[in-house]
Amino acid sequence: MSISSLITFLKSKESIIFNGAVALLTVGGQQLFSFFAFSCPCHHTHNLNYGLAFLGVPALILLIVGFVFNDNTWRLFTNSASRFYIQDYSRQSTLMRYKLICYVLLSIIGRALVAPVTWLAVTLLNGSYYVCALSEYVSVEQYDFFRNMSVEVRRNTLARLPCQQLVPANLSRIREEILLELKYQSQVTGWILIALVAVTVFLILCIARCCSPLSYLHLWYWTNYINNEQTLFEQATDQHSKIYAMENIKKFFGFAPGSKHITDIRIPSRDDWKAISGLDLLQVINADHCNYSLLHSWAEEDQEDGKYIHLDVAPDSADTVTPP
Repeated sequence: MSISSLITFLKSKESIIFNGAVALLTVGGQQLFSFFAFSCPCHHTHNLNYGLAFLGVPALILLIVGFVFNDNTWRLFTNSASRFYIQDYSRQSTLMRYKLICYVLLSIIGRALVAPVTWLAVTLLNGSYYVCALSEYVSVEQYDFFRNMSVEVRRNTLARLPCQQLVPANLSRIREEILLELKYQSQVTGWILIALVAVTVFLILCIARCCSPLSYLHLWYWTNYINNEQTLFEQATDQHSKIYAMENIKKFFGFAPGSKHITDIRIPSRDDWKAISGLDLLQVINADHCNYSLLHSWAEEDQEDGKYIHLDVAPDSADTVTPP
């Protein structure tokens, strides 16, 4: 397979590769997090909160990060929330608008869920958090050791089981059996979660393909077109913004960066420096025009030519002049 063919294949599977990379990073992060941070308190009033915090809080943070770093999230909420991507309502039915909204939201949520679901699955398969959180609630009716204990003493004793150094020697065998039972429950729950996610993703993909108006090859072409359009648009945006910014800088300093032959430079006045200094946000001038920065606002105003200095020798060629 040639390099170009490999690149084309990878681009066509960009979403799968991205989700796989996120999942792998989450797995690695979870292992490091467990090794360096997790330490069960082994106390009957703290175990549940501590274990659930390690299960839920990182998953919530990863979910929020997934929303924040998804461009479609900000495309959906930028500008007027009532427009939802559709610029001309007369060309789209109400049903089509809601279909588009649902599609975008499902796409955002689906990608954002990759990392937190991976975190939950890996932590459940590991079992440490689950064991810590639910150790005091495990059923121990089959053990004679706990039958004559009060509920409070029993919970306090069971809460100490994750910490081997806090458990009496006569409880070692019972401790091992209880921990094995809890790890079994945790790992089974983890595999059930993985199975449910896999089946759900498969069904969603099947439904999406069945409802697609495009054939398989046409859909593949459309996916490549969208990727190429986005890449070319980003390149054009970068080049266009550089040229536009260069024009404004040229008006302020009298020359453009990278010029080979500079014969005159402009000396900005104190008012000019004040006008472009400070903090600023995007300024909406009218329905068709915005100013992107203070320098842009300054350049858009009718400025006097200002003070110019003529250069006898261009700065970029001064180093090449041979002294007499």
